[in-house]
Amino acid sequence: MGNARPTPSEQACGPAVPTPSGRAVHRPLGIRDVALTGGPLGRWQQVNRDASIPLGIKQLGEAGNLDNLRLAAQSVAGELGEDAAAAFRGPRFSDSDVYKQLEAVAWEAGRAPDDDLMDFVRQAGELLLAAQRADGYLNSYYQVVAPEKEYAELAHSHEMYCAGHLIQAAVAIARVGGGEQVRTVATRFADHLVKVFLHDGNPGIDGHPEIETALVELHRVTGERSYLTLAEKLVNERGKGLISGRGRRYLQDHLPVREADTHVGHAVRALYLEAGIVDVYLETGDESLLECSVRRWNDMVAAKTYLTGGVGSRHAQEAFGDRYELPPDRAYTETCAAIASIHWSWRLLLATGEGRYADLIERTLYNGFAASTSTDGTRFFYVNPLQRRHDHFEGDDPGRRNEWFSCACCPPNIMRLVATLGHYVASVSEPADALFVHQFVPGTIRAELPSGAAGVSVATDFPWAGTVSFTIDQAPGSEWTLAVRAPVWSTAVSIAVDGQPTDVAPDESGYLRLRRAWKPGEQVTLELDMTPRIVYPHHRMDAVRGTAAVERGPLVYCVEQADQPAGVDVDDLALVPGTEPQVVDVDDLAGVGRTVTLHLNAVVVAPPGNGSPDSATPPYSTTPPEEQVTTTPTTAVAIPYFQWDNRDGAAMRVWLPVAHRSAP
Repeated sequence: MGNARPTPSEQACGPAVPTPSGRAVHRPLGIRDVALTGGPLGRWQQVNRDASIPLGIKQLGEAGNLDNLRLAAQSVAGELGEDAAAAFRGPRFSDSDVYKQLEAVAWEAGRAPDDDLMDFVRQAGELLLAAQRADGYLNSYYQVVAPEKEYAELAHSHEMYCAGHLIQAAVAIARVGGGEQVRTVATRFADHLVKVFLHDGNPGIDGHPEIETALVELHRVTGERSYLTLAEKLVNERGKGLISGRGRRYLQDHLPVREADTHVGHAVRALYLEAGIVDVYLETGDESLLECSVRRWNDMVAAKTYLTGGVGSRHAQEAFGDRYELPPDRAYTETCAAIASIHWSWRLLLATGEGRYADLIERTLYNGFAASTSTDGTRFFYVNPLQRRHDHFEGDDPGRRNEWFSCACCPPNIMRLVATLGHYVASVSEPADALFVHQFVPGTIRAELPSGAAGVSVATDFPWAGTVSFTIDQAPGSEWTLAVRAPVWSTAVSIAVDGQPTDVAPDESGYLRLRRAWKPGEQVTLELDMTPRIVYPHHRMDAVRGTAAVERGPLVYCVEQADQPAGVDVDDLALVPGTEPQVVDVDDLAGVGRTVTLHLNAVVVAPPGNGSPDSATPPYSTTPPEEQVTTTPTTAVAIPYFQWDNRDGAAMRVWLPVAHRSAP
């Protein structure tokens, strides 16, 4: 990569781009090929540019991340003072936040050029050049605080993890153009890792996977095979007990990757590893890697994924729990885990062409991930529970979105994904000469097909409404296929061309395929069923047995205290089954903005005094609940889960008890 200018084809790419010789059946489009012009995702992308990214850059200065690198630069120059270790601020992996912020800035500047953003890239690059040692090593903590422990604490040092985020930032910069300093630093560090862990025989692997997928992407940009070889080695060595400390299951070091059937341990680490596993498969063709990754994806979706798409049910070790261990109030569901899930599912989609991976991306994107950020883009969730009580308090979960965190892994991670949302909207299948649309967002899509250039404009009010219109703007003269995903949640799907219904049904991969010699001006209209759905949990999910939740389109709904009638507590609500929720379109809900609320037929449950603060008796009874409670009919108002916590900070819940009986 070095100082070479990126080619136009590199500039047209996004964060995950398999090589032409790889095993991908779909090819992603570039960040400039898909423009989001509206809807929640388009709005979020604009808020990310206007508010979130400037906040992130400011916080890197205030939290000490950039100062830590300045200390590292002093160490390289031989000017480090005796009190330098005490001056270091933040966790030992603080450099990674700088790199994720750099990646977010690069993609955003590539999406819509901005001199100020590229100035940050240039200034950061100059700092990194000064902080990097002559041998290519760069880690402010180990250069300043513990130089004698370099690569001696890999279970928790995050040295390769930080390097991975640096490499991903450099890949982004290479693909959008500019930022030669960052690219030079990243390549030197990657070469250093190859020397130490490939050629010199150091058997270590990092306790936090991330470097694997970064090395594969660097191989894709540069063509340097040793980066791919090192990534393959790190994947193959995991599970052989090479990492000491913190527990082998926590570190995904308990079983070789081809033998593990389910996810255990730290959720973010597990899913970053999965993304790397699929990336290695895509470039090597090792089918055993794809097979084991798909097997674990199936298990995760079936038994370890929340309704919101979030994963990781335990606060302890930020980890996956047992199968069906999915408590709503104790859900950890870290934002970074949602991001990692999207990364992994996207790579599986490129590898297989199966729409079910786009289905999970949609669920996670609109719910577990979208909830991470406040409406104004300046506050963030680290933890994303599905229930919050009025008196909630926990040291590692403040209950409200924060502007920043002492461990600030999530905010810049959010920013880099939001800046690249267009990357996940559509792809091309070259053998089929087809343009596949996976996510429905107002905007434009441009793609180079084997038959020529194609352009499509998308008009929709999704996810608030189920009509999606595709207008052909540009088309080759010969036949090509427009393929549109049929979401698994829509019980009825229809598609028409210029107003004429077709008899096309979803194929086995979950897409409606229309093939013809398209002409500019022709319009395809997709109609999805947006009827609200009452959903019930698997009988083994003990924490939510006897409850139900509400969904509409891709959105999971919740009841938040701010919307309920006076005197009605969300914790006393029970859902009356058998009635369809009323859909209410709201142009501008105070504190929230555009939304669609659902009015639910519910009851207020009033049990006897057992367990109330004044009763002084335990909250248990020998009388069955349906025989002891009284109920009062009410209308509960639900809002999309991703819009919660933008108002009063009071109680919220996704799962509501199902009423045993309504009031007489």
